[in-house]
Amino acid sequence: MCRHIGYLGEPLSPAEALFRAPHSLLVQSYAPADMRGGGSVNADGFGLGWYPGPGSPPLRHRRSTPLWTDETLPPLAAAVTSGAFVAAVRNGTTGLPVTEAAAAPFTHGRWLFSHNGVVRGYPDSLAELAKTLPVTDLLTLEAPTDSVVLWALLRARLATGEDPLTAVAALTAAVEAAAPGSRLNFLLTDGETLIGTTWTHALSVLETPAGVWLASEPLDGDPRWRPVPDHHAVRATAAGVDLLPLTQETR
Repeated sequence: MCRHIGYLGEPLSPAEALFRAPHSLLVQSYAPADMRGGGSVNADGFGLGWYPGPGSPPLRHRRSTPLWTDETLPPLAAAVTSGAFVAAVRNGTTGLPVTEAAAAPFTHGRWLFSHNGVVRGYPDSLAELAKTLPVTDLLTLEAPTDSVVLWALLRARLATGEDPLTAVAALTAAVEAAAPGSRLNFLLTDGETLIGTTWTHALSVLETPAGVWLASEPLDGDPRWRPVPDHHAVRATAAGVDLLPLTQETR
């Protein structure tokens, strides 16, 4: 399974979460604490996406190599300040390609998206859902992976103006119906709203006066970290944080 983190709040540098915290994303890449889905390291790529300013589309830095081998990102992350970002390290599913294009976060327009988990029975299990996408979308997918197809399905919903939490909840239900037992932990942000889901894998939330953190594993020993119950969604905005069950209609 992969590891990912998301932040929304006052502008700050992602360097602390990625590299300096006691259980930073770097540490989680080689010594994760909760790999219940299999694997022992997250060495199949990484990415960081952030917003350079209010109203600006996100920027992104990705590689197909282990995070600990990259000399570019630490100084870049230290130089960045942003009010929202998503970062991830990847443990690729056996048989799927290890390429930069397969590493989260994925982006389109103002959105950043990350998937921690696996779709059972991929690609056959997603075939019917994928048929709902325009052929050109399928022919121009970044990489032939379950996460990339999930992103195509989600952004198709977002493009219609569907509420992002409703879109995430509906996609989770549709994929679970098509591929039971899948692990569908999502992070989604447009720089103003941050959404995370738990579906058979862990996610923790930390609320501070500066902002909200969502992470596969707590970044430090702060007692304010709390686990998000399984089959739930977290929605963070400037108005606060909501915790909602995914087993019911979520709006």
